Amino acid sequence: MFPLGSVLFPTAVLPLQVFEPRYRKLVADVIAADNRFGVTLITRGSDVGGNDERTDVGTIGEIVRIGESEDGRILLVIVGRERVSVVDWLDDDPYPRASVEPFPGGGEADVAAAVDSAAAAYRRLIALAVEMGAIGQGLDLDLPDDPLEASWLLCGAAPLGPFDQQRLLSTANTDDRMALLERMLGEQLQDLRSVLDNGGDAQ
Repeated sequence: MFPLGSVLFPTAVLPLQVFEPRYRKLVADVIAADNRFGVTLITRGSDVGGNDERTDVGTIGEIVRIGESEDGRILLVIVGRERVSVVDWLDDDPYPRASVEPFPGGGEADVAAAVDSAAAAYRRLIALAVEMGAIGQGLDLDLPDDPLEASWLLCGAAPLGPFDQQRLLSTANTDDRMALLERMLGEQLQDLRSVLDNGGDAQ
């Protein structure tokens, strides 16, 4: 397991720099196996040195590229695969480990409408943020045709903090997850409109 200060969504691409000896050993071990390890969010503490607290819902990350920097750090690119639930955290020696099981889900009906609605909320928020000067340019998304992949891309693109991202990751059903994302984006839109109504700016 690799606890981080950020959330890894399924299908998302995440670059990592590995320098701690325990995580260098983790990388060596997973490369010798199947290139896969779990990623969970740290809720308290740091991803350096241990003694952190972690969430019990995470994502399997698969190493798709590996290199090394001039100063000896291992450079990884990982892709999020399926979600997992931590059944039991094991001893951290030689690195964080856990017993996990597949996160409940699947068997969903058509979710395209929920994804389209969340995407529209994202575009409304980004358009207003550009208009107000909060960001320099639009961040429009070229969403894939597969609604499930599109839902995860939206979760990763939304301007949210890691704890809100974790709420999305921990929501089993895609319809419910998209409804939650749409509410979060709507709240941000309301905040920006309040700033605009008060004659301020978002910078």
